[in-house]
Amino acid sequence: MSAPSTAAAHRGLRRFRAPAPPPPERCELCGIELAGRHRHLVDTRNRGLACACPPCALLFEQAGAAGGQFRTVPDRFLSDPDHRLDDVVWDRLRIPVGVAFLLDNTTLGRAVALYPSPAGATESELEPSAWQAVHDATRLAGLLAPDVEALLLRRTEDRIECHLIPVDLAYELTGRLRMLWRGFDGGAEARAALADFFADVARRAREPHEEARRP
Repeated sequence: MSAPSTAAAHRGLRRFRAPAPPPPERCELCGIELAGRHRHLVDTRNRGLACACPPCALLFEQAGAAGGQFRTVPDRFLSDPDHRLDDVVWDRLRIPVGVAFLLDNTTLGRAVALYPSPAGATESELEPSAWQAVHDATRLAGLLAPDVEALLLRRTEDRIECHLIPVDLAYELTGRLRMLWRGFDGGAEARAALADFFADVARRAREPHEEARRP
């Protein structure tokens, strides 16, 4: 048997090489390399998220900076244990799964509802009357910063959870559930990830009156 050619041997060795590490994340405004977790900006014009370094995130914290195209996603978590969201309000949202996040989209000029699915974040039209019903049922809806914060809702057998979270985490949740989704209802692994996510949100969240006392 003849020995393999040098080129063939190299191709065989490449199969055993460790994959190349992904390129480092960079700030999408100034290009500086980012280390670890970092802030995000909402690109209101293109309805997307952009990674940002601390100086760029600080620059766009004020609403209306640079014509309002970019807005820094804040880092606050609020919960409303006294909300009046019930099955009647939930049914008006017309969400086919038990988790949704609502946000006030200034580009569209209306509130939208999104929910996780095997395809990622699925957007659903939100009737003005349904959005008003949410406003009437929880004070968090009135505190929601447009574009950059989301009202996160989860319907369980005995209650509805209601939190205000940074919008990038809402999209992070839907992306993770998309990777884990199995079968019709998501599967055990996706349900466990969802439970862990809500437990972390509950741990980090304050009630609105506590937020008002912050310096």
